[in-house]
Amino acid sequence: MTTEDTSSTSRPEAHDEPVRENLFVRGIHLVERFFHPNYVGLIVSAMFFGLSLTPSLLPRDWFFQGLISGINATIGYGIGCALAWAWRKWAVPRIKWPEQVTAAWAKRPSWALVAVKGAIVVACLIFAVLMSIQSSKWQRQITDLMGMAPVSDAGYPRTVLLGAVVVGILIWISRLVVRLVRAVTRGLNQWVRIPTAIARPLGLLIVVVVAAMLFNGVLAKGFFAVANSAFSARNSHTSPNAVQPVLPERSGSPESLAKWDTLGSEGRWFVSNAPTALAISQVTGKPAREPIRVYAGLESGDGFEAQTDVAIAELERTKAFEREVLVVIGTTGTGWVDTTSAESVELMFGGDTALVATQYSYLPSALSFLSDRDKSMTMGRMLFDKVYDRWSALPEDARPKLLVYGESLGSQGSEGAFSGLADIRNRTDGVLWVGPPNSNRLWSEFVSRRDPGTEEITPIYADGMSVRFAASADQLAKPTPVWNDPRIVYLQHASDPVVWWSPDLLFGRPDWLREKRGPDVSPAMSWYPIVTFWQVAADLPRAQSVSDGHGHNYGNLVPDAWAAVAEPPDYTPELAQRIRAYLDASMAREHRLK
Repeated sequence: MTTEDTSSTSRPEAHDEPVRENLFVRGIHLVERFFHPNYVGLIVSAMFFGLSLTPSLLPRDWFFQGLISGINATIGYGIGCALAWAWRKWAVPRIKWPEQVTAAWAKRPSWALVAVKGAIVVACLIFAVLMSIQSSKWQRQITDLMGMAPVSDAGYPRTVLLGAVVVGILIWISRLVVRLVRAVTRGLNQWVRIPTAIARPLGLLIVVVVAAMLFNGVLAKGFFAVANSAFSARNSHTSPNAVQPVLPERSGSPESLAKWDTLGSEGRWFVSNAPTALAISQVTGKPAREPIRVYAGLESGDGFEAQTDVAIAELERTKAFEREVLVVIGTTGTGWVDTTSAESVELMFGGDTALVATQYSYLPSALSFLSDRDKSMTMGRMLFDKVYDRWSALPEDARPKLLVYGESLGSQGSEGAFSGLADIRNRTDGVLWVGPPNSNRLWSEFVSRRDPGTEEITPIYADGMSVRFAASADQLAKPTPVWNDPRIVYLQHASDPVVWWSPDLLFGRPDWLREKRGPDVSPAMSWYPIVTFWQVAADLPRAQSVSDGHGHNYGNLVPDAWAAVAEPPDYTPELAQRIRAYLDASMAREHRLK
């Protein structure tokens, strides 16, 4: 047998055999050359994508779902790539494969590996589509629980496409970062003569540190500076339906020390849309007083100290300390005060009230939460301390009932005025905090120390003797008829992402997802590492887009909570019904006009 014959009859290794140029193989290679996919990464990415389609706290349309699913899928892809790299780096060199396995691998058909890759891609796609179909059913379940119109199924197939686009963009950005790290590594190796083994981790460290410095320093400051500038312009806007008050009981009036044009957009609405004594009298059927509303905007004083001084001077000017009730309000980022809460107190006490609030930021709550939390607590502490100092100087029998209120980030700000439960009880006559963020210090302490056997969504603290948590009116009367003064109430819905979102969701299952789900939370909602964190984070911007009594909408519960905390005299079920009707009409008017 000649050499030529031997070479023509011998079979080359399977992995050296050219791949058959059929359409399927060419397609797979084309995709690989363009996308450079990691197939382990694709599998884990598909898993994360599917898990992100499981129910969260609030119903989501296809667009929000696509964004959050794309973020989760990208994280899954990165984890998959890391697992594949670790396998090749440490596991493969240490595994001694049996000769039969090695031989079988060497003799595998040339198209087999390509077929497996194609099957992985197809399986991931089918899984994503099937999960998106199931997700639309879960979304309908959530809308049914909240009494809302169902989410349309028509848009949900687009979730997969949008998610894929998000994944592609984020992976492209990550690959740019990898190239930057390699470029820095080469520079360290070639120009500074640092060995490659040291240059690689050092290059990664340099890029990470520079990126962190840029984000936390230049980029973050620049972003918030631009945001402040943009929202300060919005702060100058005045609704056509916010008219400068003429009554001396309002800040912004001609007699006020806090001038109308310094109150900000939310402050001008707050002082100009208070119920009149006549309107209150028509609801209660009794003579009423003009309620006092005091407000100091960011431009009402040069700094927080000056602002709060203006607020105290306004309380003095309006004789607020001679009223039956004085409420210190913690506002949200832009200085917003909930209309339902303000009017509830004024109606319950026949206008014999004084409400005081201040603005600490131009930014809406979502941005203010990231940049101005310290400001909110500083302002909350400063305002309450000054009000308390003036109030405590009065004879005990001449003091108004001193109440504290805050919603959302406003609750965090007003919580900042107190060191603990004893401090609250010593310095107030009642507190109502609505939809508290999970990062609230006092709220966290009360919930973590709740009575054994009680659930996180409706905890009972010390038998409810002072502090009570409620998602419905009947829960305010539980667990015991004994409720010591001052009464402290937290309103929190099981479906409110503001209450339950926390960085701890990344790697820890919270108690509220270990326990039986809340009445308006899908029984199918579960906790998954990383995924649930991003799901609940995506719920935050839409926390108030659901029906009343769910999410971050507490309007229908606030009057009951104020009645429990403030204990207004002569408060009958008939009066409560008339007040509720007035509040419903007032909120409808505000939504129409503001």
